[in-house]
Amino acid sequence: MTETTTVEIPGYRVGTWQLDASHSEVHFTVRHMMISKVRGTFGVKSATFVTPANPLETTVTASVDVTSVDTKDEGRDKHLASADFFDAEQYPTMDFVSTGVRIEKGDFFVDGDLTIRGITKPVTFEVEFGGFGNDPWGNYKAGATAKAVINREDFGLTWNAALETGGVLVGKDVTIELDLQGALQAD
Repeated sequence: MTETTTVEIPGYRVGTWQLDASHSEVHFTVRHMMISKVRGTFGVKSATFVTPANPLETTVTASVDVTSVDTKDEGRDKHLASADFFDAEQYPTMDFVSTGVRIEKGDFFVDGDLTIRGITKPVTFEVEFGGFGNDPWGNYKAGATAKAVINREDFGLTWNAALETGGVLVGKDVTIELDLQGALQAD
C-alpha cells in the first residue's frame, strides 16, 4: 500500500539542492561469464533536487557522464563507450527525471524515467536517507543512497557473446547504486 500523506523527516528543509559531485558516485554491477560480477562507476554530471513542504512531492533531475565509465579495465571501458554499448559519441549522457516519490511499508521509492542511448523507460529507485547536516563551511548538506535493477537490453544495450560452456558473456540485469550528497542552495 502506498502512503500519500505528508511525512516528517528529521533535518528536512524546503529548497533546491545541487549535487556535490565530489561526494557522489554512480556504481553498477553486472554478471560476467555467468560466474562473477563486474563492477564499475560513472561520474555524475549534474543533479538537482527540489524539496517542497511535502517530501513526497520532491522532484529529481540527474545526468550521468557516460564517457566517465570506469571498470578498472581500459579496454573494457572503451568497449562500453563504443556503439556496441552506450554509443557515447552519439549519447554522451544517461538522464533521469523523477515522476513521483512514495512510501511503502516505511521505505522510500523514487519513480522516474531513465534515458540511456536515447531510449526512455520507467525505473524505480529504493532510497535510504543518510541524513542532513552542516559542513565545516556552513553549507547545509543531505546524503542518500539509492538502488535499482534494470534490464540493459530494454535500453538497447544488447551486445553479447555466447560462451563455449553455455550462457553468455554479459548478464542482462544491471544493479545501479547511487551515493549522493547535495547542498541546499541559498534563495
